Amino acid sequence: MNRLTGAPQPIPYQGSKRQIAPTILRHFPTHVLRLVEPFAGSAALSIAAAMSNRVDSFWINDKHSALIQLWKEIINRPQELADKYSHLWNDQMGREREYFNMVRNRFNKQHDPGDFLYLLARCVKASIRYNSNGEFNNTPDNRRKGARPLEMSWRIARVSGLLRGKTLLTSWDYKQVLDGCTEDDLVYMDPPYQGVAGSRDHRYLPKVDHNEFCEELASLNDRNIMFAVSYDGRTDTKTYGKPLPNELKLTQLEVCAGRSTQATLLGRTDVTYESLYLSPALVSATRSSRNVYESKQLSLL
Repeated sequence: MNRLTGAPQPIPYQGSKRQIAPTILRHFPTHVLRLVEPFAGSAALSIAAAMSNRVDSFWINDKHSALIQLWKEIINRPQELADKYSHLWNDQMGREREYFNMVRNRFNKQHDPGDFLYLLARCVKASIRYNSNGEFNNTPDNRRKGARPLEMSWRIARVSGLLRGKTLLTSWDYKQVLDGCTEDDLVYMDPPYQGVAGSRDHRYLPKVDHNEFCEELASLNDRNIMFAVSYDGRTDTKTYGKPLPNELKLTQLEVCAGRSTQATLLGRTDVTYESLYLSPALVSATRSSRNVYESKQLSLL
């Protein structure tokens, strides 16, 4: 990653929108009072928006409480977290597999955010997986040791500087978050991948019912709240996920997300296109925002 241009991502996370965040932001107004992420994960949109100086404050939420505890450490205690990661990273040398298992066992008992960051940096495909007992059970990627301490320290410090003092952190059900939103907010939603959200796969803790989710979106429309949703999509060979219904009157766009990690591992060249849905309120606000911006540019000329 180029430190001068790239967005810092302290949390390795499968399915992160880091690569396409700039494309998504092009469809947002030039100024937003608060950006809300009910399914934040690695909060790639919030980080990208903070770097662009177009959002005043943020609400980062994820039902996965361990993830939010890690976010609290990143934002509020960056040096302590960086020191803990550095100790773990250096202490693993020469016994990486055994050490990973030891940290994983300890995390399942104590839920320490530093241990969690180390596990995410080392585990296969940076994927959060749990067994039926709610224990983290992903295995280490033996081809890599995770980000080096100096690099991780920079990422943590940079994100802390971007988000500290202007970010609300919660671990609520997404419906509770949406209930707390107003017309001053812009809500970006990237719910768990539909292919696993309703199955026995334990990669994701929250389960999101499609019909219930659509009802929540309809309620946001009724309240004239701006929102964008990354939801279904396709590759060159197949489609995945159920599209959002026409009656919501959303504007559907396709965003090229490049080759998926899975396709790369299998030696395939399938390109993924993700659907981005924009609410009527967001489309209207973005159009107005651009008109104001263009008027200001003309007046300067």
